[in-house]
Amino acid sequence: MKLMSFEIGGHASYGLCTAEGVIDLGRRLGVAAPTLRELLALPDWQALARSHADAKADHALAALTPLPVIPQPRTIACVGHNYEEHRVETQRDPTEHPSIFFRHPESLQGSGVALVRPRESTQLDYEGELAIVIGQGGRRIAQADAWAHIAGVSCFNDGSVRDWQHHTRQFGPGKNFAGTAGFGPALVTLDELPADRVLSLQTRVNGKVVQQARTDQMIFPIPRLVAYVSTFMTLVPGDVIVTGTPGGVGVKRVPPLWLQPGDLVEVEISSVGVLSNGVVQEA
Repeated sequence: MKLMSFEIGGHASYGLCTAEGVIDLGRRLGVAAPTLRELLALPDWQALARSHADAKADHALAALTPLPVIPQPRTIACVGHNYEEHRVETQRDPTEHPSIFFRHPESLQGSGVALVRPRESTQLDYEGELAIVIGQGGRRIAQADAWAHIAGVSCFNDGSVRDWQHHTRQFGPGKNFAGTAGFGPALVTLDELPADRVLSLQTRVNGKVVQQARTDQMIFPIPRLVAYVSTFMTLVPGDVIVTGTPGGVGVKRVPPLWLQPGDLVEVEISSVGVLSNGVVQEA
């Protein structure tokens, strides 16, 4: 299944993507599950969503404004330096544990919605990544059980305001300007992925490939990340873990490749889709 959050006519909802359009699950399920995050909290959420799969589409995709897959996640835990090429280009020492930082929901944009270059900086950078969304919550989840706690995956652009990120060794300020990250287009359930769950990732700026990798090149694989994060905090349905970016980021190019108003950034992940965001200057 592919599930997306969207807005239409000033109303936010979510639905099941089909070849004909989008089946509005938010409208059909009502108070039982008014948002995708609340749907994921139900023990039978997949069966409930699939029970509407044969319904006629309620909306044409072109009529919708996509929202971030989970518009208001309780937690967005991001992993730094999780591909060797990126660790080397940033001159970070190897570590025994993942580097974790957090984003605020205000920083997210849906696919097809422009990223916002803030007034305070011209150093907006791209970071194509795979995001996982928690379905079954838990604390101290074992690596062997991790995939059973994942509802699905999506594309993510961990947009970074580099000069603010580098004010100190704490990444927070550069990762949380409003509208600087892309998340979408849809939540893709695990049954849509290859059996080995190895995916290819590519980031493009104005059609030019700037990042390329496979998810089996992660230093800390997905089960390790779920186990690690759930050790120090309880994960709940709808929480997001963003798994790290490959090498090729703009800040490490010569000269640096900063995103400019009018640019188009695409993050494509095999079996998942294409996250597409333009870039605009903050008014």
